[in-house]
Amino acid sequence: MPELVLILDRLRSAHNTGNIFRIAEALGAGVAACGYTPCPPHPKLEKTAMGTDKTVWWMHFDSSKEAVEYFHSLNYTVLAAEPGGDEAWELDYHYPLAVVLGNEALGVEAEALAMCDGTVSLPMQGSKASINVGNAAAAICYAIDAKRRGKLKI
Repeated sequence: MPELVLILDRLRSAHNTGNIFRIAEALGAGVAACGYTPCPPHPKLEKTAMGTDKTVWWMHFDSSKEAVEYFHSLNYTVLAAEPGGDEAWELDYHYPLAVVLGNEALGVEAEALAMCDGTVSLPMQGSKASINVGNAAAAICYAIDAKRRGKLKI
């Protein structure tokens, strides 16, 4: 089981999901697809994932609440990526770790969010204060990895 797992909560886009599979592969992470999040085998996901859908450890859950419960049962720390949380570069991470990435319009499911051990966010300065979930996943995951490897000291 990977030390880092990305829990994808009701992502609509197979392209975003495929992108996140590539991020997971680059960092040795796993993916937990929840609800209607596209998961292998899926033609659009396969195209964007560029083969990582066949190499990345992944599971599917009916809901993100179910996924959070599962990873808590394995003693994972579970954080939700949500606006207004602790900034990704400032947190001290505890492993094993799972990060819930929510639907771009709906965010993380309320029941799952309430069960998380904390939140992680990216600083936002614009009036929209929103970025693509794949981009957010990359920024957060690389901040986590830099902290893990001792490459980021604040």
